[in-house]
Amino acid sequence: MAQQSYLDDDAERLAQLGYKQELARTWSGFSNFAISFSIISILAGCFTTFAQAWNNGGPLAISVGWPVISAFILIIGFCMSELVSAYPTAGGIYWWAAKLGRPVHGWFTGWLNLIGLIAVTASVDYGCATFLNITIGLFDEGWATGDALKQTFLLFAVILVLHALINIYSHRLISILQNISVWWHVAGAAVVVLILVFGPSEHQSVGFLFERFNNSGFGDGSSGPAFWLYVLPLGFLLTQYTITGFDACAHVSEETHGAAMSAAKGLWKSIFYSAIGGWVLLLSFLFAATDVDAVNEAGGFVGAIFTSSLSEGLVKAVFLISTIGQFFCGMSCVTSMSRMTYAFSRDGAVPGWRLWSRIDKNRTPVNAIIAGCVVALLITIPALYAPEGSTTPVAFLAVVSIAVIGLYLAFLIPIWLRLRMGAAFRPGPWTLGSKYKAFGWIAVVEIIVISIYFVLPISPAGVPGADDFAWTAVNYAPIAVGAVVLAIAVWWYASARHWFTGPRRNIEELPAADAEPVG
Repeated sequence: MAQQSYLDDDAERLAQLGYKQELARTWSGFSNFAISFSIISILAGCFTTFAQAWNNGGPLAISVGWPVISAFILIIGFCMSELVSAYPTAGGIYWWAAKLGRPVHGWFTGWLNLIGLIAVTASVDYGCATFLNITIGLFDEGWATGDALKQTFLLFAVILVLHALINIYSHRLISILQNISVWWHVAGAAVVVLILVFGPSEHQSVGFLFERFNNSGFGDGSSGPAFWLYVLPLGFLLTQYTITGFDACAHVSEETHGAAMSAAKGLWKSIFYSAIGGWVLLLSFLFAATDVDAVNEAGGFVGAIFTSSLSEGLVKAVFLISTIGQFFCGMSCVTSMSRMTYAFSRDGAVPGWRLWSRIDKNRTPVNAIIAGCVVALLITIPALYAPEGSTTPVAFLAVVSIAVIGLYLAFLIPIWLRLRMGAAFRPGPWTLGSKYKAFGWIAVVEIIVISIYFVLPISPAGVPGADDFAWTAVNYAPIAVGAVVLAIAVWWYASARHWFTGPRRNIEELPAADAEPVG
């Protein structure tokens, strides 16, 4: 009976916000926390973007940069927890912006959020494919001699298909898999740390944690002003990318019991515990990195730490643990992305919205799942090519940048609107109280700064006009994000402003207790 009461309370609150209970509300508060914890995935980001921090700052960018940037992200999370508590809807960030501001705010927020979620799905599944390709090669020497870029892209496509199928046909299983994913990430990360503590014959000293590397090619490899003002901030992409996607707690709030409180707690807790676990994991990487030359020769790839310090069996174990964790992460990304596509389409914002907002007999947005996965595949096609002399496609880091920029700019708009609303904002049961001002402004400034840095060139060869300029080295994040923002801006002023009114009510009769306004 207690569960039925929760369902009634949640359905009533959803009706007050203007929607019928269409999605199946089968998720527990722990499952809500689990999806964001899984998408953050320290077994994904800490492994796949380690090289970005190693080459742009070195150990300092990791040992000090990780906790500092994590603290800023946690503040962003607190601001968003307050909003999801007040408005627990599947549209999440887009819905908040439309109600706190005007339809135009919801329009841009929704598209930025959708772009970010598709990009984070692409980047996570491509990273998973990269590690799976290496893992297969550890067990099969013949596979290891093949064309890595083509093999990785093929595996990437297969993983996307598997994640789509799991989300389509295993709706009731998804929340269980999210819970399993949490324990896999906790236990898996602990096993990797123990392997790196007891496996190597020697370790680095504490002093190594504060050393500075500049393998970026910028500033002649020095640690002068260019290092501090440009190179080191680029290294922070490791943290900013790893700890993202926590808006999933909002996107599945319509499927969560007691969402006004449990989704708010799940959001900030997923950031907090990931920050701690990720830092411990990264420190174990650094202490095991005794062969610095080997890691540098591998372009900063984290796998070089394992192969240079561990036995073959332990190397296989580490790669296997990480690859499975990344697979869970990608599965959660598809769930979050499809719910955002469904919610935004439900309000008529996406072309062909009737198709993408349709749910099947199992109350699953099948078409939204398929569409998102197809677009994720298409935007990653440039990853079939890498700069000459490199095995790492800049396209991967570009997709990572698109994910970070899209998601955090989407977070920025409702946080700023909440600041503007001030005391007129009506909070839910989880609230920041008077601290919202300080936290809100810190969040706004941090998001603006990182958004500027992550559209900048990642390597000298990607700087237009450079002697060794190559299109395969270009960070196309500003091109992709800029083109989309320009397109949706033109679309807004040419057409959408005449018909897009923000969230559409799909319920006529409200419960008796619905007197409170939503804004």
